[in-house]
Amino acid sequence: MKPALEHLPKANKESFVVRDFEYAYYPTPWHYHPEYELVTIVESTGKRIIGDHISDFKPGNLALIGPNIPHIYKNDVEYYENNSALKARSIVIHFTESSLGNDLLSLPEAATLKLLLQKAVSGLDIFGETGKSVNEKLREIVTDTGLKRLITLLDILRIIADSEEVSPITKAPMIGHNEKESTRLCKVLDWITANFENDIKLAEAAAIAEMHENAFSRFFSLRTRKSFSLFLQELRLQKASRLLVESSSSITSICYDCGYNNISNFNRQFINYYKMNPRNYRKAFLEEKQA
Repeated sequence: MKPALEHLPKANKESFVVRDFEYAYYPTPWHYHPEYELVTIVESTGKRIIGDHISDFKPGNLALIGPNIPHIYKNDVEYYENNSALKARSIVIHFTESSLGNDLLSLPEAATLKLLLQKAVSGLDIFGETGKSVNEKLREIVTDTGLKRLITLLDILRIIADSEEVSPITKAPMIGHNEKESTRLCKVLDWITANFENDIKLAEAAAIAEMHENAFSRFFSLRTRKSFSLFLQELRLQKASRLLVESSSSITSICYDCGYNNISNFNRQFINYYKMNPRNYRKAFLEEKQA
């Protein structure tokens, strides 16, 4: 079976993705992505397949997976039972070399980091005291923001690069590629990004992908881990937050500029996402700027 292309969208002002996922069981299919992935299992057990390697996983299992290596984490059978109270939780970071700064890897001080990323093409298991240290850092990075988050990522990679408690996962490099799916997903994401300020519909996105609506919904959710409506909503809210701090436009004007046609709905969704209303968000930013 060909692996599916996965895309975890970055939020506004992010150069890499940090996610603390919690599910009844891991839903992602056999998949790949062009980013490096650092993933730790916080809760749950099962089997993982990374390239040509099959092994068990449990809490604390930590891996650095190189770009385009197909992989899947499949929970034990009891996680799929009806009314199961079990949870599958993981912390995942997706990053590229450009996330670290375009010239960083060319610096002499970054030689060990460059070597680490080269080794990651086979995937790396991280264990022992190094694994414990990195897992602590991963719990920190979930709540870090801005420059502190980037520094924490670099510190995590430094710890791994300087350690001997790492081992390759795959015996032979395996590269995932599904040209049809890659083209389809990129085409849809380009269209959404260019048109999210308009009143776009699921049916239009499905037509761009040349798929029926139900099939497209499943396709999009599996590859982005978000529904189409949530993905669209987050793009709009991220633009709104940017306009609130970078412009003097009225909140009503920003509401309509970001694709909303109802100020009450805009306020409700903004509060749900940012935990404060647009007016207080702008006020808090101005107060912080003047402090």
